[in-house]
Amino acid sequence: MSFSGPLLAAVTPVLLDGRLATLPPLGLYVHLPWCARKCPYCDFNSHALREELPEGRYLDALERDLEQAVPLVWGREVGSIFIGGGTPSLFTPEGIDRLLAFCRTLLRVSPLAEITLEANPGTFDAARFRGYRDAGVNRLSLGIQSFDDANLRALGRMHDGRQAWNAAEQARELFERVNLDLMYALPRQGVAGLDQDLARVLSLAPGHVSAYHLTLEPNTPFAAAPPPLPDDDTAADMQTRVEEILGAAGYGHYETSAFARPDQQCHHNLNYWTFGDYLGIGAGAHGKLSFQDRVQRQVRLKHPRTYMETLERGGAPVSESRDLDRQDRVFEFMMNALRLNQGFELELFAARTGLGVNALYRGLAEAERRGLITRALHRVTPSPRGRRFLNDLLALFLP
Repeated sequence: MSFSGPLLAAVTPVLLDGRLATLPPLGLYVHLPWCARKCPYCDFNSHALREELPEGRYLDALERDLEQAVPLVWGREVGSIFIGGGTPSLFTPEGIDRLLAFCRTLLRVSPLAEITLEANPGTFDAARFRGYRDAGVNRLSLGIQSFDDANLRALGRMHDGRQAWNAAEQARELFERVNLDLMYALPRQGVAGLDQDLARVLSLAPGHVSAYHLTLEPNTPFAAAPPPLPDDDTAADMQTRVEEILGAAGYGHYETSAFARPDQQCHHNLNYWTFGDYLGIGAGAHGKLSFQDRVQRQVRLKHPRTYMETLERGGAPVSESRDLDRQDRVFEFMMNALRLNQGFELELFAARTGLGVNALYRGLAEAERRGLITRALHRVTPSPRGRRFLNDLLALFLP
């Protein structure tokens, strides 16, 4: 059945006016921007540490940042905290404990909140990881990328395969919820090499695996001087292998790059993909907050030094704040929700954007005509073709 006016009207009888009847779930993202060294493929807001880590000073700034932001989320429960970077595991367990303590003091953090910390195997120490757990971290996301030393050298990683294995083993012993990051289509990597990495991952039996295709991002060393990467056909074969092998091992492919055993999906990221709210604090952090009459995007000052100095002077750390107009809400909702392999219910679009689903009519009709989506009742699902050509699908909803 094709999308039609009567069908959409049956889902939402009247066009909504952009106001939200209820606010979406809320998460907290905390950005810790330093790395031991910058990887040549990375375009995140991360900075190589060239002197002693200013842990205390940065935590002071984060606390001031959160104090200023509290009125925007007053009374709302925080269901997840994600501490990302950079390399958050450069911070001491005592620092992470202090961070989580003032988050709990200033916010209504759910006692069941998922609290994720990103960690690099090169910073692994059993006592350090145990300290993070004791501070309240209940999910560890470990940036393995590969277990092959040659691959790791090509990626500019600071750890080797043995360190990756040891860190992952200890993480599984200390944390009930563990994610391993894996990359494929690496310089000079073949399908056989990927199979070896996948076998090592499966032998560790993490609850969650994030598998990313290496891409050449603008303004990175890899973009300026591209390494010898697999051709497109080989890279596509690798993606298929990842999906087949993890699927056969019991991992549900629930998002473009995310695979999880039952009940091990990342709650924080699921909130992103269903157009939930998140307050972002820290240098360069992004946030999205809903109010009854508007949806707002915020960006923090990007450079750590500028961010800290501004807060020390009592200034506001927000470098950009804008309300999303009607078309922005449509595109941003679809940009996130279409990453989910099971798609979304049309009612969710109305609830999270305050718009009637008629706003989707033209894009959905064209996407269905091209075979990029399927529909069952009121659920929209990207087809296998739509998942493979996700950028083409999203382009149909651009403002």
